[in-house]
Amino acid sequence: MITLAWPWMLALLPAPLLARFVVPRAREQKAGALRLPFFAALARAGLVTPGRPAWSKTRLAALAFIWTLLVVAAAQPIYVGRPVEVPVEGREIMLVIDLSASMAQRDLALTKPMDRLQVVKQVADDFIARRAGDRVGLILFSTRAYVQAPLTLDRRVVRDLLAQATIGMTGRNTSIGDAIGLAVKTLRDGPAKERVVVLLTDGANTSGVLDPLQAAAIAAKEHLRIHTIGVGSDAGEFVPGAPMNPSSDLDEGALKAISSLTGGKYFRARDQQGLAGIYAEIDKLEPVAGDPQYVRPALTLFFWPLGAALVASFLFAAALLLRMPARRVAEAPAPQDAPAADAPALPVAEAR
Repeated sequence: MITLAWPWMLALLPAPLLARFVVPRAREQKAGALRLPFFAALARAGLVTPGRPAWSKTRLAALAFIWTLLVVAAAQPIYVGRPVEVPVEGREIMLVIDLSASMAQRDLALTKPMDRLQVVKQVADDFIARRAGDRVGLILFSTRAYVQAPLTLDRRVVRDLLAQATIGMTGRNTSIGDAIGLAVKTLRDGPAKERVVVLLTDGANTSGVLDPLQAAAIAAKEHLRIHTIGVGSDAGEFVPGAPMNPSSDLDEGALKAISSLTGGKYFRARDQQGLAGIYAEIDKLEPVAGDPQYVRPALTLFFWPLGAALVASFLFAAALLLRMPARRVAEAPAPQDAPAADAPALPVAEAR
């Protein structure tokens, strides 16, 4: 759709006609006019025009066309496109997920055999899909922590990268402190006022440089809120050589302390349904920013009529210049013509 930013400029379209009929003509003063005996020859040569020049309809139409283009350009035509969704400013949420060897336990799924990581992927994928308007990132950790997906509004990319995660990608131990430190470093310079970390693990800190509580203290100074999730059932099927309590390694005390220091909340997930309920609860604690806003992209088009007016002006001027020599040759006086004695009087203004 094309609209005008300044439609009132179109009121200038009849301005030349108003000037022609409203502004009084200048009076011709014949008194004291200068008489030139060779004026008739100059007139036939096309060098001067006796009286007021007569404009042809073609010239008037060309000038009217040029004036119309200039007025349209001054009215600022704008092409307005279809509405485009622009997410409102929301939170910055960093998901921190454990990939240590213990995530291979199969104690969360109730319907079919799946390890803990597979269950976490399914539930976290739904959580990410619901965070419209938020910038979401992903940190994976085991022996080492690394940023798998930086903060982005493209939630599809984060979901795809989460789906590619595998157990033991960076080792088999658990570096909770380093993972929190990396999340703090990633979120520290974020523009959003609401910065949240959702940490999920099934064990205790067994490696890394930074102590989890020290990392939580740093996060608290940076005003980062950390919600912690401990996963793992309390009892599982008896497997020779396997622990009777699959969650025996889970350090709930440390996770509760981390969330308490940063103003977050600790959650305990014992099965897939419980984990889904936890992410739903986090949705309530950290609500999305709201419905997206829509904008209509606008493209200014004034340069098109302005350029057309310039081209038409050059063509008009070129046509006048090319016609002048031809007229002079066609109306050149014969050699036997003598200057007329009774040459018409030339007004002073035209003699100049």
